[in-house]
Amino acid sequence: MTARTVRGVAGATLAAALITGVAACSTPSGGTAAGTAGGDSAVVGIATEPESLSPLLGYGKDGNSKIFDGLLTHDADMKLQPALARALPEVSADGRTYTYALRQGVKFSDGEPFSAEDVVFTYRTILDPKTNNASKTELDAIESVEARGEDTVVFTLKYPYAPFAERTVLPIAPEHVAGRQDVNSGEFTTRPVGTGPYLLTGWSKGEKLSFKANPGYWGGEPAVKKFTMAVIKDDDVRVTRLRSGELDAAILPPNLAKGFEKDKARLGAPPSGSWGMYAAKTFDYRNVTLPTQHKVTGDVAVRQALDIAVDRGAMVDKLLEGAGKPAYGPVPTGSPWFTAGTERAYDLDKARRILDDAGWKTGEDGIRVKDGVRASFPLWYTSGDKIRQDHALAFASDAKKAGIEVRTEAGTWEVIEPRMKTEAVLAGGGSPADPDFDQYQLLTSSLAGDGFNNMAWYDNATVDRALGDARRSGDPAARKAAYDTVQRELVKDPGYVFLTHIDHLYVVNDKWDGLTTQVEPHDHGLGSGPWWNVESWKPKQK
Repeated sequence: MTARTVRGVAGATLAAALITGVAACSTPSGGTAAGTAGGDSAVVGIATEPESLSPLLGYGKDGNSKIFDGLLTHDADMKLQPALARALPEVSADGRTYTYALRQGVKFSDGEPFSAEDVVFTYRTILDPKTNNASKTELDAIESVEARGEDTVVFTLKYPYAPFAERTVLPIAPEHVAGRQDVNSGEFTTRPVGTGPYLLTGWSKGEKLSFKANPGYWGGEPAVKKFTMAVIKDDDVRVTRLRSGELDAAILPPNLAKGFEKDKARLGAPPSGSWGMYAAKTFDYRNVTLPTQHKVTGDVAVRQALDIAVDRGAMVDKLLEGAGKPAYGPVPTGSPWFTAGTERAYDLDKARRILDDAGWKTGEDGIRVKDGVRASFPLWYTSGDKIRQDHALAFASDAKKAGIEVRTEAGTWEVIEPRMKTEAVLAGGGSPADPDFDQYQLLTSSLAGDGFNNMAWYDNATVDRALGDARRSGDPAARKAAYDTVQRELVKDPGYVFLTHIDHLYVVNDKWDGLTTQVEPHDHGLGSGPWWNVESWKPKQK
């Protein structure tokens, strides 16, 4: 596929944005079954929704929005392309100045013109301490952002932050609207105005987000005129509604997606076409947080033992049906950023020896004890998420063979979040854009306990230094060496047990041309999957 001129890229929102979906029996459109809609409409089933639709609060920070555009965007191969900027930025020799020439004639959906002042407003507002944006540390490198006339923006950095251009896929908000409201609670957070290919027409929280094509979009009005994202948290319910024809597409866990493909002939195709399955390679991992604040998971020997007591290969084969690979850290094997030699083989005997040597002795019930502390801890996973449930149960089974009791519990994020400091969570993450995008928030001790950042309260001085060195260097070799240090340190001192990297699978009613997938991050739903470029779809000719 050629590079697109309309926008929408990988990533949905922070994991914190997960809230319970309403698995309503009515159709998402409130009328006839969604899957029977005409060729200019599409309804897709997603598992998550954002808490806000304001980019000032973090929405679309990875470039995933259909409502907004960033200065840059990604094409199908995840290469940066101009969006609101006319071209890729000019970068100074010292790597500290980025100059963007802006596209002319672009208007917001309310008809007001887009200008450099909107860019300045967006970045300055996000960096304002009064703005409740949990991701503002991602823009830590910015020293200043200035407008030069209406069509040029200049960023000056504190240090030569190598992946800065990747950060500028962040959506741009209109100053004339958002600047006149409370940034944290104003109407703009749920009724946004942007420059993107779609306009929000309605948001029923926990049920659906509805969009219509923007007739004044600078990249051309999309052929899909109505686009609905049905929020369906439960995997099984998404399958049911897909099969009934209420949905045109949905993301599904591997076992359900492949099962759907196998029995599609028996079940019959939707009225307007046949079903197709799309697979996306990802950086999306599942891991178990091992909080340092807990008497059991805070013990380095326990963490080391669990790290090699898990059978990652079996998880890929049995839980994912081969749609993924073993994970040994945040970087998947096969990535140029992966550190060779940090793979951990399944070795139950060695895990037992580590625990024996550390003084964890097996009790009468088979569970180990040390200094009166029983080797037992809870592991939470989100309700309705079959992938997390399956991983949690498999992890608990493997841990028990080493003499550690893991008690699995299901709940919503509202239930889980207050417990994260001391109780383990089956979590996820991963970003293909740059190692800094995921690893800094995952591992740096300065962000321990900061919402969903560093959920394990991991504290390793060597890792902290390497992460800082990597984000402040413009030298690719130096950055690779720093991230090698991080990955090797995670072998010696794991704050998490990484289990698998997961391929994302989607089942789609095959009635459009232009469908493809990108390499995807952990967060998926709103802007990922085959509908990452829904604005480029065309109805198939009959």
